[in-house]
Amino acid sequence: MQGVLQRLMKIGYARVSTQDQSLDLQLKALKKAGCHRIFREKLSGATTRQRPEFQRMLDQTRAGDTIVVWKLDRLARSTRDLLNTMETLDETRAKFQSISEPWANTTTHAGKMIMTVFAGIAEFERDLIRERTGAGREAAQKRGVQFGRPRKLNREQVQLASELIEQGKAVREIARTFNVHEATIYRLASAKDGM
Repeated sequence: MQGVLQRLMKIGYARVSTQDQSLDLQLKALKKAGCHRIFREKLSGATTRQRPEFQRMLDQTRAGDTIVVWKLDRLARSTRDLLNTMETLDETRAKFQSISEPWANTTTHAGKMIMTVFAGIAEFERDLIRERTGAGREAAQKRGVQFGRPRKLNREQVQLASELIEQGKAVREIARTFNVHEATIYRLASAKDGM
């Protein structure tokens, strides 16, 4: 019986953005919702990765637990952030519930459906962005735009460095001559060996 109670635990998460704001309203609502444990955070919600109490809550969440928040914006600042959190909870086989937004509730079939629709819309949006980015990149390449970091050495320098490598000059000396890191010269030497 003890194990069943633990698996069905409601865990609250309360957050305010600054130290001088009060958590009282959220704590009261979470206790009324039946939360057995409440994680409290007084930090900006920029990213969930930078919130230690949020991470601790996720680490301690088990299958069957329900994460409860007063409002969605206490949990996530963007749809992508929310969906990432939902994926994490889904992998843990935990559920989610927002007190102020009853539709955001994966403990019900309707809530699960709505969250699935949100996930589908976000995926569609990512695909559109990827498609536009790819088309823009292709057009830029046709115009001669080079992507990636600029080369450390131009063609003539590569040729000269290669000759110095063949002559047996020390990598450290060659790197110093061209004012580059030794790794650049090692890569050049290994590329030559691979030919």
